[in-house]
Amino acid sequence: MTEGYRLYGVPGWGSVLVEAMLTCCGVPVVFEDVEGFDREGPARERLRAVNPLAQVPALVLPDGTVMTESAAIALLLAERHPESGLAPPPDTAERPEFLRWLVWMVANVYPTFTYGDYPERWAPGAPNDLGASTLEHRKRLWRQFEEAAVRGPWVLGQRFSALDVYVGAMVRWRPRGAWFREHCPKMAAVADRVGGLPALAPVWRRNFPSEP
Repeated sequence: MTEGYRLYGVPGWGSVLVEAMLTCCGVPVVFEDVEGFDREGPARERLRAVNPLAQVPALVLPDGTVMTESAAIALLLAERHPESGLAPPPDTAERPEFLRWLVWMVANVYPTFTYGDYPERWAPGAPNDLGASTLEHRKRLWRQFEEAAVRGPWVLGQRFSALDVYVGAMVRWRPRGAWFREHCPKMAAVADRVGGLPALAPVWRRNFPSEP
């Protein structure tokens, strides 16, 4: 048995999503910083021992079970800590939308970072082209999300959920805040609202220290 949760991640990376959700749950967590995991070395080996894909986030549950994939972690935490508000209850009208957009985000937007952040791995003959095309595709996806999903003041309207945690973090990633404010103002407003939650303020400061 372990005490609390143990989160493997890097400040500012995808682990911020799970760190914020754990904070919403009010549970103790030990953060294992594996900076440098994206290249061969000790950090990668330490992460690979927990997640063979060597990807963050990786979460070790209090009983020692390993969880990966942020959407799966979000659903598990919502089940274990319903008071957190991370997911609408199964019998609510918002539940289908929540499930749709949670999976949509990790299935469609997240891969653009997998390929776009390291284009030389996937298109060694034209890395710049791949990097540019994945960024443009990400922008198209965010415009779709803005139009079809975001109601305001939260993504699902009056109900806070893990979708707002995703928006709060991902607006800080490329194409970054200025682009969102111009092209996806509803998403930018959600990010501002999430950023203003007192419980999550320390999480954002730890993960994005260069922001004012």
